[in-house]
Amino acid sequence: MKLSALFGSVLAASLTFGSAALAEIKKPQNNSNNNLQINLPVTRYQLANGLTVLLHEDHSVPMISYHTWYRVGSRDESEGVTGAAHMLEHMMFKGAKKYSGKDFDRVLHENGITNNAFTTADYTGFYENLPSSKLELMMDMEVDRMRYLTLKPEDLTSELQVVGEERRWRVDNNPSGLLRESFMSLMYEVHPYKWPVIGWMKDIQAYTSEKLKKFYDQFYVPNNAVLVLVGDFDTAKVKVMIEKYYGGLEAKTLPARSYPTEPPILKSRFKEVEGDVQSPTLIVGYPGVEAGHPDSYALDLLSGVLGNGSSSRLHKKLVYEKQIAASAGSYNSTGSNPGSFTALVSLLPGKDWKPAQRMVKAELDKMKAEKISATELQKVKNQIMKDFVDGLMTVDGKANAFAINEILLGSYEKMYTDLDKYNAVTVEDIQRVAQKYIHAKSEVVAVLLPKKVVKP
Repeated sequence: MKLSALFGSVLAASLTFGSAALAEIKKPQNNSNNNLQINLPVTRYQLANGLTVLLHEDHSVPMISYHTWYRVGSRDESEGVTGAAHMLEHMMFKGAKKYSGKDFDRVLHENGITNNAFTTADYTGFYENLPSSKLELMMDMEVDRMRYLTLKPEDLTSELQVVGEERRWRVDNNPSGLLRESFMSLMYEVHPYKWPVIGWMKDIQAYTSEKLKKFYDQFYVPNNAVLVLVGDFDTAKVKVMIEKYYGGLEAKTLPARSYPTEPPILKSRFKEVEGDVQSPTLIVGYPGVEAGHPDSYALDLLSGVLGNGSSSRLHKKLVYEKQIAASAGSYNSTGSNPGSFTALVSLLPGKDWKPAQRMVKAELDKMKAEKISATELQKVKNQIMKDFVDGLMTVDGKANAFAINEILLGSYEKMYTDLDKYNAVTVEDIQRVAQKYIHAKSEVVAVLLPKKVVKP
């Protein structure tokens, strides 16, 4: 299930929360539907340079989660420079004007700060979890690399090898990664989602400091960023600190961004991939919708009924009953642009993938022809709510929730209304979206098969 799908649904009224961090999730009085509401007070504002800031105080622990997300991902690349967003993520740790690469890591470790980063098709995020007493230090370090990244050729040379090896590990020498990459290139013909976030190897090896600096100067600017702080701080004092460190950065005119609309799939697509595996893996997918689309909530719940957990329909049919698969699941993938509704089956050694594909289609056809039960729907709503609650157990989880909703949906407040939207989905809605999006003519199938033995 997609990340933004974590923000929604309903539980029985008997739920109680033992964590102080969750005290702001409340069940409203006189509500016969037993809906749960979120009350997480956030201070949101923008600096004069366009930097969006979200601040939420949480004094449950003396920690702060510090997130800096940029509205740039692999969809902002072009043929020949694929993987640039991911490469820049790596280079952001290699040193800037004030803190060199070695100094950056050393200072973090010496001050008990943990950190990481990630790149997706739609955004790039950097985050640190730090003692609240180290906030000003962290701000100084983040501002340094937001504007003054050095991008030294010698650092790039060494990092090219690291990223090249990462691609070999994740994709070229990883059959599952290769299958996923093949599936995406089948699902999309014109949209940038068709290429992998990590990029093609030929592009990775062709990066230069000049190419990356152009990308960096275009997108790593305050008016393209969201700063989220959650934790043990005083909002009024932190606002002064943010103005002191970030206020002097200049906004830049962002490049015009438009993404080609993927044409409808009018004929099913299929591809086989061979790898060093003992058993087949099957992906069956259909074009879907973007994050926040009215149908995304029902599609999330449809994927839950179909393939989330051991009590899901696919797991019971293929793993328990027919005993042809080691695992079977489903997910509804959404992003800034339309994603896909997908089922994934890992078969047991010696089993044919074709019966598994027929069973997946049969289960989907059944959901198109017949309404699911109210019990099934309530179960997956409960599962989503559990994911939501688990995601807000930490200051880092809260910061991530605010950031992803602000970036993907345009406002962190979307996470509040998602609760009602999931709860409002009916069994009729599940049947309707199954009928609307699941069609044989738009089916995309990718299969990973064991390599054929070549006889001497």
